[in-house]
Amino acid sequence: MGGGRQGQGGPRRDGQGGGRRDGGRGGNREEREVPEFDQTIVELARVTRVTKGGKRMRFRATVVIGDRKLRVGFGVAKAGDVQAAVNKAVRQAKKRLIRVPLVKDTIPYEVDAKFGAAIVKLMPAPKGSGVIAGGSLRTVLEFAGIPNISSKILGSKSKINNIKAAFNALEQLTRLQRSKN
Repeated sequence: MGGGRQGQGGPRRDGQGGGRRDGGRGGNREEREVPEFDQTIVELARVTRVTKGGKRMRFRATVVIGDRKLRVGFGVAKAGDVQAAVNKAVRQAKKRLIRVPLVKDTIPYEVDAKFGAAIVKLMPAPKGSGVIAGGSLRTVLEFAGIPNISSKILGSKSKINNIKAAFNALEQLTRLQRSKN
């Protein structure tokens, strides 16, 4: 007949497909699994260290991850290339995940937190307000999945310090929520 061997991906008359192990989906296409967390690079900086041999350049990545279902984390890591720094920061963020308590689609009460010169104030907001925040704080609150919240950043403009202050505030909420239960 056609001279081709059975099971080599060619058409078969018995309707059993082509005999391909991947089910005929195409050999070089991978199935994409849905990631558990959304992630974003908040800051990517080129940093140098001066040694006696000269300057050593590396990359520092600040990453925020969250499932938009009240779990959020952040990581800061350095590496020789951008992709390695981002991967290290994501791994670190997964280790630092926290759960945010909600009451009627907002945080239970107002909370202030400080890290370095950065001061972050998180306030409950009425239904329909959305996320009222700016800068890196907005990213943290959106990735946490808090539907209604109002916030204010005071003091520092440093993205890393503002993120750390925001996490201190969210941790205060979880700590006080646990002590009430």
